[in-house]
Amino acid sequence: MCEMNEILEFPARWECATCGHEWERTDAPEAPEAPRVVKDAHGNVLADGDMVRLIKDLPLKGSSQVLKGGTKSKPIRLVEGDHEIDCKMDGIAVALKACFVKKV
Repeated sequence: MCEMNEILEFPARWECATCGHEWERTDAPEAPEAPRVVKDAHGNVLADGDMVRLIKDLPLKGSSQVLKGGTKSKPIRLVEGDHEIDCKMDGIAVALKACFVKKV
């Protein structure tokens, strides 16, 4: 029978080294998720509904088109991932990195 004298500690659980029994830690506090902050090329904080302008020419992948610097977007939507911004520019739906835009 297991006496649970040798207990291994993990961030989310405990484990008995003798028998391998596992149970959840009740003392592990849940870390609150911090709100994501997305900043443009000049350090301004962006939010859903903001308008942005390109700071340089960007070629579109899979196309020979180029979005010219200075092109203004429709209202943006912030999303998860490495391309933080979804918007429309010149009638084309694009996903952009925040480092290529400035807030209008």
